[in-house]
Amino acid sequence: MAKLHLLGLPRIGPDRELKWALEKHWRGDLDQTGLQAVAAQLRQSAWQQQAERDLDLITVGDFSLYDQVLDHSLMFNLIPKRFRGTPGLTGLDRYFALARGWQGGEHKLGPSPMLKWFDTNYHYLAPELDQGTQPELDATALLAQVSQAQALGKPLKVTLIGPITLLWLSQADTEEGFQRLDLLEPLLQCYLSLSQQLNNVGITWLQLDEPALCVDLPADWRAACERAYNRLAASQLDILLATYFEGLRENLSLAFQLPVAAVHIDVVRAPDQLVGALDRLGPNKQLSLGVIDGRNIWRTDLESALERLRPVQERLGDRLWLSTSCSLLHAPYSAAREAHLPEALHRGLAFAEEKQAELELLKAALNEPDSTRVTQQLDDASSALAALASLPGRSNDRVRQRQDQVTEADRRRGQNAAARKKIQQQTLNLPLLPTTTIGSFPQDQAIRETRKAFRQGSLDEAGYQARMAAAIEKTVRLQEDLGLDVLVHGEPERNDMVEYFGDRLEGFATTRFGWVQSYGSRCVKPPVIFGDCQRRTGLTLDWMAIARKATAKPLKGMLTGPVTIIAWSFVRDDLPLARVADQLALCLRDEVRDLEALGIDIVQVDEPALRELLPLRKTDRPAYLAWAVDAFRLATSGASSGTQIHTHMCYSQFGDIMANIRALDADVITIEAARGELVLVRDLHEAGYSADVGPGVYDIHSPLVPSAEEMQKRLGQILLHLPAGQVWVNPDCGLKTRNWDQVETALTAMVEAARQQRKLLARELVAAP
Repeated sequence: MAKLHLLGLPRIGPDRELKWALEKHWRGDLDQTGLQAVAAQLRQSAWQQQAERDLDLITVGDFSLYDQVLDHSLMFNLIPKRFRGTPGLTGLDRYFALARGWQGGEHKLGPSPMLKWFDTNYHYLAPELDQGTQPELDATALLAQVSQAQALGKPLKVTLIGPITLLWLSQADTEEGFQRLDLLEPLLQCYLSLSQQLNNVGITWLQLDEPALCVDLPADWRAACERAYNRLAASQLDILLATYFEGLRENLSLAFQLPVAAVHIDVVRAPDQLVGALDRLGPNKQLSLGVIDGRNIWRTDLESALERLRPVQERLGDRLWLSTSCSLLHAPYSAAREAHLPEALHRGLAFAEEKQAELELLKAALNEPDSTRVTQQLDDASSALAALASLPGRSNDRVRQRQDQVTEADRRRGQNAAARKKIQQQTLNLPLLPTTTIGSFPQDQAIRETRKAFRQGSLDEAGYQARMAAAIEKTVRLQEDLGLDVLVHGEPERNDMVEYFGDRLEGFATTRFGWVQSYGSRCVKPPVIFGDCQRRTGLTLDWMAIARKATAKPLKGMLTGPVTIIAWSFVRDDLPLARVADQLALCLRDEVRDLEALGIDIVQVDEPALRELLPLRKTDRPAYLAWAVDAFRLATSGASSGTQIHTHMCYSQFGDIMANIRALDADVITIEAARGELVLVRDLHEAGYSADVGPGVYDIHSPLVPSAEEMQKRLGQILLHLPAGQVWVNPDCGLKTRNWDQVETALTAMVEAARQQRKLLARELVAAP
């Protein structure tokens, strides 16, 4: 009999209950008791759902108030040096201080670095380690969850991030030769102590997530993995080693020889590893197969899955476990609420609840092959896939013909970067260290209510246009008053930087409740790319025309790049991503030309997800980077030499793809640098990057507002690595999530920092011999 379990579930709530509770708590409108009550209810609902699905093990430990890696930092005392011993910071106060920063009087502590969780759009908070880090166990919060779940009377499985992955994802202060693996032994002692505590309360299964085994691990890390799990063999718990997001490849033998009771592999992303896994599976080990895609929203081809699973079950019997490829954290809750979509598209969707139902059906089909009920459900699933394949708009001859006519010349600008820079400087006449923002401005309650009223029909088109025009004009006036050099329209009309475009492009559909967590209380609702992509009409032109009339200063048009639209959408699985990217690039190419005609001299094509989609394995990266760079260049190379092309990237390590960033041939790149200790700036310098760069001088993801002196100091650090003529001054990301007071105060300080730095540079120039 095949068994069922889940690696993890969504945790924000079907109506984003966690988001609203967190933000109320941060505003002071909900105390810790109230926040914890919301969290307990969400956990209870997830466990109850698993119990009703009759899963063989209910998963505990996958819930987090903000981020699961941050949870482990607190549980194992991996506290950054600057936070140690801070009076008054305990419990949840310290937890949120690490996530969002903290200020006590004049004393400020910045938040932990925020990085991407492997190749997903989920952000985690990296543990910061140094020689003074002393791992210690405090499992109070986890044990409380276990106690709550045990009331269901069902077998439980506790899930943790494994020790190798936890250290791999950490950042280390390497002074005096300190390395992350120096903490492995004391950290393992914490894991062993925790396993003993879990055993004492009746837990028998422990899931340790080790997706780091699916990257190119150095030899010393592979040896550390073997050493770690040999130590963990002393645990009295049965350990399930969970790997996902890629294949194990050279780590396949390593994973299956470790002294664990079960191994989970992702056979959605890496189906070919199944044969090797079966060959290496010992007679006493259990094998968990991730057969349902945990990261996309399409129905599974269950007949094909069963064809592969039947011989595995015959071989393994009850040693076969079935699950999703990874945690369902990356999927929305339920497709049942999306009945507004075309029927064929709606039937083709599978969110977290539907994926669990697919697992149930697979188990039933394996265990009850002659069941009429099961046969009917499988037939219905096949019918839904057939209907999706023939959905109108799935294939558009006009789009494909245009795409086939693209040449290499279409991916090249008319003049080189140096020649373009001279032309652009004459046109724009910008000062040294020009100031700008990344694009979005605060979306306050009035803006959100306006969009909601228009969406629900209580506000007509004319009223909506008038309110949005007023918001744009207000934002432009504010930027002029603050003295910014390059202005933006502020994006009040945009619900999201990807969903907005999905609403306006053919081949897309947007959901009503398809929310997923990006980080903390930040949730996104990815659009669905189901067919060939085509621009119906202008995407941003009406709003940019309003902004253009409101100012004579340089104005920047804002577009989201093809790779980021793909990364932050749920993408069709019947077409190569390179083909989808080029379709989107052609849509954007047309928009860039129309913006030029409108008098917009600067166009920013954001690609914050360029590195996010980078394959986890180095051997797979050249092919991806080739089509990703090609798509960006196709989108932007139709621009004239006088049009300055910007791009923006955030929360990624770029050192190993610097040549590809250079190949984008953007005139200006703005990057997140405020939480990265200027590592990216040094990477750019060392790579000889010659285009203009805007490293973020302050972190917008924290409510802390730096002073002009703090920003000028950071700007001075940037200028140690890059010449002033190459540097722009800007925040590290969009300002949508901040309030107007924070933004006005921060931008006032930023502009003043740039002015003071210009004066300093002028004095240095005069003093130079």
